Amino acid sequence: MRLDETDLKILRLLQGNGRLSNQELADLIALSPSSCHRRVKILEQEGLIENYSANLSASKLGFAIEAFVEVNIAQLNESEHQYLSKALANMDEVLHAYIVTGQANYMLHIRTRNFETFSNFVVHKLNTLRGVTKIHSQIVLSCIKAKGQHLPV
Repeated sequence: MRLDETDLKILRLLQGNGRLSNQELADLIALSPSSCHRRVKILEQEGLIENYSANLSASKLGFAIEAFVEVNIAQLNESEHQYLSKALANMDEVLHAYIVTGQANYMLHIRTRNFETFSNFVVHKLNTLRGVTKIHSQIVLSCIKAKGQHLPV
């Protein structure tokens, strides 16, 4: 799909505020509401807009610990990747899980309520997964910049 400047404006605006009404969005980009609605629907159908969500305050919800955890596995084969991917998908503490290059095989973005729950997660969940050979954790001290899922469109 070829994106024109109007499509990019729509994406930028919705990325900043997914709760804009169609009328508000149309007014901001100087389109008729029907044209705006049609464009948004096309962007959704083409998969450029995957979903709409709310950014929640982790600290106000009681999640004091944020960490990035590197995980290494013994064997790099499809069976082990499938096993670990399924196990990680079922762990509420894991916000994001990536297969990465470099020293580790996986990079996990973790949130827990406190250090005790983080420790229990690492010791009693991650460390017990089949094939895990190394776990390296980095606890976030403070966040300098966070833009959620925003992309520089």
